[in-house]
Amino acid sequence: MQLFAMISQFLLGICLIVGLHELGHMLFAKLFGMRVESFTIGFPPKIIQAKWGETVYGIGAIPLGGSVKIAGMIDESLDTENLDDKPQPWEFRAKPAWQRLLVTLGGITFNTVSGILIYIVITFALGETYITKDEVNKHGIVPNAIGVSIGLQEKDQIVSINGKNFTRFSDIMDTRALLQAGAYYTVLRQGKTIRIDIPSNFLECLANSQGQQNFVTPLLPFAIGEVLASSQADRAGLKPGDQIIEIAGQAVPYLHQCQAILAAYTSNQVIIKYIRDGVLYYTTAQVDETGKLGFYPQILLDYVHQQYSLLKAIAIGTTKALEILRINAMALKKMLTGQLAVSKSLSGPIGIAKIFNNKFDWVHFWSAVGFLSLILAFTNLLPIPVLDGGHAALISYEMVMGRKISNKFLVITQKIGLAILALLIGYAIFNDLCKLF
Repeated sequence: MQLFAMISQFLLGICLIVGLHELGHMLFAKLFGMRVESFTIGFPPKIIQAKWGETVYGIGAIPLGGSVKIAGMIDESLDTENLDDKPQPWEFRAKPAWQRLLVTLGGITFNTVSGILIYIVITFALGETYITKDEVNKHGIVPNAIGVSIGLQEKDQIVSINGKNFTRFSDIMDTRALLQAGAYYTVLRQGKTIRIDIPSNFLECLANSQGQQNFVTPLLPFAIGEVLASSQADRAGLKPGDQIIEIAGQAVPYLHQCQAILAAYTSNQVIIKYIRDGVLYYTTAQVDETGKLGFYPQILLDYVHQQYSLLKAIAIGTTKALEILRINAMALKKMLTGQLAVSKSLSGPIGIAKIFNNKFDWVHFWSAVGFLSLILAFTNLLPIPVLDGGHAALISYEMVMGRKISNKFLVITQKIGLAILALLIGYAIFNDLCKLF
């Protein structure tokens, strides 16, 4: 069921993102009077198609891409049958360069705008819930193995990032900050200020960490929030609001300590010391076979929730979306300069599918769609032949130099671009399989 949820969300998300991209090309083409011969979501073989007006609309069996065939345009289809004939008024090649440029950039434009709109709507509808640095620093942080490897310790208080103050605890894991050259944290440890340098390959470590991207979490004081009926906690007489302070003689002021001790006593009885309404109590409970008692914790930290006006949501949502593009530009620069391994950064279909939840969560789904829509826009803007950025670069050259590029040269660049793209896709899939197995 979990795998089905992930795959179905992935397929639906990809169809939406690709559909919007190809729709951008088609609408700009039709706006300028170009004949659109076909509009397809997915790769062949086609499982359904229908002709409406001059355009054949279809859905392919492999929903990992799409295409729009515009008359007179040399694209990945390599259709050169009528290129020696005189250009017809409805053909791509007969239109002025500025119109062809807009058609070429139409998919990128639609993906960018849709990504921004998704972030705006989510921000306006849900607002934001976060925990502040000051609230976390009342107790400190707990690092996982990756956090420990760079020098962080339990109960550290992170007070600045790259020498700058910050407000939200989530800023600690901001990719933009981690990508900066010479990145570091300033930490307060037992009253002393310590500098923790972030290695240049830290993002590679996170990418290879099998789901441990949150390399630090706040220390979480807790109480019992909800007791599951007929659970071991219920049988032991524990109730919502109880604050467990000791299990099997070991203090558990924080949630991760409670979880670790319960896991160590799987299928065994433990004595629990807890406080209810200021009074100290003891009880005995049987830890179940999964290392749990059967309750949901209530975190005793103050979270901040903010709702935003539409204008504020537009500003925040747009900023979030543009930051994604900026971070990807920074990551690309690091890959090109050898500071970031391509093998750790390039993902194929499996890696992309993992962005979606293994349960149906529509907020997360739309967040993932917005994120991937922006990634598709950024990727297609790269000046690689066969991608939109490659087409745009050639048309821009034509506009600057004042002369058209020969059809022969365009066909050659498309073939080169297809070869490069096939290699990149193959390498991405290989990376996915290496990470999976």
